[in-house]
Amino acid sequence: MFQRKQFLVALAAASVAGAAGLAWAQAARTPSPPGAKVYFISPADGAVIKGPVKVVMGLSGMGVAPAGVDIGNTGHHHILVNAPANLKLDGAMPADDVHRHFGLGQTEATLTLPPGKHTLQLLLGDKSHVPHDPPVMSEKITITVQP
Repeated sequence: MFQRKQFLVALAAASVAGAAGLAWAQAARTPSPPGAKVYFISPADGAVIKGPVKVVMGLSGMGVAPAGVDIGNTGHHHILVNAPANLKLDGAMPADDVHRHFGLGQTEATLTLPPGKHTLQLLLGDKSHVPHDPPVMSEKITITVQP
């Protein structure tokens, strides 16, 4: 019960911090353990899908924890949609159409994407939405969304 209360207090604090608009961009990068991997359970690379797109995210060698919760060897998922090749990994990820945040610790998501080809990539973020060092990032997959 005590751990649950600590978790709820940390989650509430993270929510307040996010609502206050605190800048995390200068946060130090959290180390990732050797061999940690993030991967797509679904969809598969090359999938042709009628939207919306259900994404199931996998993680090995680390655990999932909500943003704002400071537990070693954990992080939370971000889905990068059509991300540029020169993606910056040294600061907090913005919340925009490219960087989709799942800061509550979600391991599944539904994306509404326009018809056409899209690339998806997973990137684990630490308690402050900063990629780990080294980054825990999946390979890019390509999907096609049908109208």
